[in-house]
Formats: sequence, structure tokens, C-alpha cells
Amino acid sequence: MIREVFMPALSSTMTEGKIVSWVKSAGDKVEKGETVVVVESDKADMDVESFYEGYLAIIIVPAGEVAPVGAAIALVAETEAEIAAAQKQGAGAPAAAAPAAAAPVPVAATASVGLQQNVSRQNGRSIVSPRARKLAKEFKVDLNSIKGSGPNGRIVAEDVEAAAGKAQPAPVQQPVTVPAAPAPAAPAPAAAKPAPAPVPAVALSGNRVPMNALQNAVVRNMEASLSVPCFRVGYTITTDNLDKLYKQIKSKGVTMTAMLAKAVAVTLQKHPLLNACYVESGIQHRADINVAVAVAMDGGGLITPVLQNADRLDIYSLSRSWKDLVDRARAKQLKPDEYSTGTFTLSNLGMYGVDKFDAILPPNQGSILAIGSSRPQVVANEEGLMGVKRQMQVNITCDHRVIYGADAASFLQDLAKLIETNPQSLTL
Repeated sequence: MIREVFMPALSSTMTEGKIVSWVKSAGDKVEKGETVVVVESDKADMDVESFYEGYLAIIIVPAGEVAPVGAAIALVAETEAEIAAAQKQGAGAPAAAAPAAAAPVPVAATASVGLQQNVSRQNGRSIVSPRARKLAKEFKVDLNSIKGSGPNGRIVAEDVEAAAGKAQPAPVQQPVTVPAAPAPAAPAPAAAKPAPAPVPAVALSGNRVPMNALQNAVVRNMEASLSVPCFRVGYTITTDNLDKLYKQIKSKGVTMTAMLAKAVAVTLQKHPLLNACYVESGIQHRADINVAVAVAMDGGGLITPVLQNADRLDIYSLSRSWKDLVDRARAKQLKPDEYSTGTFTLSNLGMYGVDKFDAILPPNQGSILAIGSSRPQVVANEEGLMGVKRQMQVNITCDHRVIYGADAASFLQDLAKLIETNPQSLTL
């Protein structure tokens, strides 16, 4: 039997995927649950596992090329004797012509090759990847006791390893050069087609450079934000005491980003409306305070790693979490729930010397705070005496359907009070 390998939907916004690398080559034996290809989704590179056991007969979409969700990207033959027939079949079936690509394909809740339909909880059972199920048997781990970290709560191999106390650092996937498939009676043009030359990091003047998947995702999100009625409120915060505290604890691995995220999270406890968002049925309040922070990516685009439950973590744990998130974000190894679950966002351009700016509201959030640079300023106190203090400008962008001017102003007032008079509380 010859089976098609389809481009899976790895997120709710994904319409097409780019083949980063093929882990398996044409003719290789493939086990069920084994990673065969790495696919670039909107914001991360994800391993895609085989849904079948057999032989990777022909690669239809080589590394570096893009295919729509649901399109055939390879063929798997059940036996070695069927490889030649599969190669002949694949030679005349380009990915763009796959029948599944013509119709919308539901979001896949797993990154398994060949999966076309939306996978959800069925009969009360959790979604489990084949490799995770195999490891669970090996380590004697009860799958019902594990909370999945994959898309839509799917239990993946890392979850089982962590539950078994055998967690290993995720290996960095190295690109694999795919050799041309052995030609049967007629050559297979799709498999033999060389991968396109890499786009230079800096385009020459006059050149047109196509956007990558991450940049396209940002475009879609920003266009969606244009329909939201927003307003903006600015505030000046004196940072002398915060800067003094930062100098004291910087050597312990604490970052200014973590300190600002912690200050915002603590303030949000008093202002839950700023942590809410608009939905068609009303206002969606959130039980958790998950602070997302915008990070620029090499090669273009940005991503917002999420410090989950930032109000409950101590400043040292928060800083360690932030460093880990940034490292994995730039290596494109974040899981979907690590960049898509933010309830409030920070955008800090102050590190670039920017005085003040306005930020665009992200989808499914009610607020985003733009943070400018902290600079020495000559200011007068209440007695009219002049002095020098370090101050920064912050500007909050809010969804006016949920939040009103007084709500935003009250939040900024309490944030300033915390930073100016009691930053030591952030270390408790």
C-alpha cells in the first residue's frame, strides 16, 4: 500500500508550511512515530512524526520549498517492492495539485505525517503522539496523569520523559541534505529539483525579498488588529529606585525585562480588567496573568515568548525562565503555548535608546505596554527645587471595547507607584 504524507496544520493560523529539512532520505525505512521531516510553521520549527511504518519512497516537496496545508509532500510505501511504483506515482503528483489543498483543512492537533483531520479528545482520552505512547509503555508512565504541552494539549515525547524523570534537553535539528530519489522508468523532476539558494540577510537595493512564515504571521495579526477600536495613554515613571535595585541583583542573573514583567504582573492583580480581552459574547476575564514580551527575530519578524503566571514566580525564577524562552525562541524551538498564551504584552524599545513609541494591540488581548528608555531628566520637586532624576516614558494601548481611559490611567498610576516607591517588593 502506498500512502501520501501530507503537510500538517501545526497552528490555527497556518495555511502553508515550509520544509526546513528532511530527517529521512528517499528509500529510508520509517517507523511509526519516528520523526521524518522538520516543518516551519508560523513561529516555530516542529518535528513531524510518521503516522505509518514503511519506506519513504519519494520526497515530493524538497527542503526549502513551501506547500499548502493538506498538500502531499512525500509518499510512503508499505514494502520495498512498492517503492518503484510510489516513485512513479509521485513523479506526476506535485504538492500544489493535491486534492486536500483545494479545500480548507482543519487544524491538526498533532504534528504527525499523514494527519488531515482535526484531532480532539475522543471518548475522554487524551491526544497522544505515537512516540509518546511508546515511551509511556517503556517507562511505565500513566498517560492519564500527564498534561500535554503540545498543540491543543497533545501529549508529546518530552512530556512522558519529564514525567518519568528522564527529560533530556531537546536536540537541535540539523538540516539534512536530501539526495535525489533514484529514478525509475522516468526521472522524478520534483525530487531531483535542487533547493533554492538561501536569501541573503541583507537585500541589495531594488531587490524584492519574499517574506518568511514568521513575517507573514505578523502581517496577518497586525491586519486583524486594525479592526479594533484602540486608545493610548502615556505616563512618566521615575526609575531611580528600580535602577538601584537592578544594580544590586543583576549579578544573580536578574534581567531588567524580568523586573518590568514582574512589576506589570503584580499591578495586574489589582487591575484584572487590563488582563481581559473582548470576545463576541462579552468580556473574557483570565484566571492567569501571562506576560508576553516582544522579541525581534534574526532574519525579520518578531515573536512574543510568554512568562506564564508571572505574578506568582519569584524574580530569580522569572529571569531564568525568560533567558530560556529567548534562547529557544531565536532557535525556533518554542512550543505553541509558549508564544500564544499571553494575556498582556510588553514591548521594550528602551534598550535601543527610544524615548517613547506606540505599540499595536496583539490579537486576543486587551492591552500592550510600550516602554521607552530611562534617561536622566532635570525635574522640579513639589518645593520647586530642581534636581536630576532618571525617568522613562511608557504608553499603553488598550481595546476600548473592554477598557476605558480611567482604567488604563489607574493601572499606570499603580505601576508607577510600585516602581518608584517599593521596587524591593519585586524580590519577595
